[in-house]
Amino acid sequence: MRIPVLCFPFAGAGASAFRRCQEYGSDTVLLTPVQLPGREERFGEQPYTDVVAAVDDLLPAVLDQVAGSPAVALFGHSLGAVLAYEMAHRITALGRPEVVKLFVSGSPGPWTRRETRATGLSDDEFLRQVRDFAGYSHPALEHPDLRELLLPPLRADVEMHENYLAPSQKPLTVPVVSVRGETDELVSREQAAEWEASTTAGCRQVELPGGHMYLVDSPVGLVRLLDAELAAPGVLR
Repeated sequence: MRIPVLCFPFAGAGASAFRRCQEYGSDTVLLTPVQLPGREERFGEQPYTDVVAAVDDLLPAVLDQVAGSPAVALFGHSLGAVLAYEMAHRITALGRPEVVKLFVSGSPGPWTRRETRATGLSDDEFLRQVRDFAGYSHPALEHPDLRELLLPPLRADVEMHENYLAPSQKPLTVPVVSVRGETDELVSREQAAEWEASTTAGCRQVELPGGHMYLVDSPVGLVRLLDAELAAPGVLR
């Protein structure tokens, strides 16, 4: 049985951000991207600007995506990490399916806010700041017409991320794996370790080759990690 892994993208991205990851076959992992409004097939919908409201609204659709599976894991990168964390709280509160592991990537702990903000800046300043944050910029943002289409969901995502602070101090009872690109200049090793306080079931730190956007540059490393972690003995109880 393959374990569905609900995948939450980084700011400005849609479910297709995980398309290259899905190209690698696995007998253990079923990558299941979550689509947020304001992009791709949900382009005409209003994007979220609040993490808690987003997760509450997404929950029914997410449960439909994993219907029939007794167990599920979650993965999120950057903004996606806090979305996955909040979703793990919602699903564990329901008691089914069993959340067997949470993977948080490229993110400090859920009680740490980014000190330098991009929200409210002019378009050029905003994009420059986001590029500095991520060390990466999607080529489409260099095209004026495409940039006009892509900026609203990106701005909403950045606002959602920058305003987020975990509303509860209650830790999860789910094992957490905190993943970081080994040359990430945005999230330090110490910040990645902050996730230890988010769970009573143990937190393991893993570093993969690359910078903050390691999963874009080399998705195979992420897929191998998910596969190894979820194939380990004792994951399914």
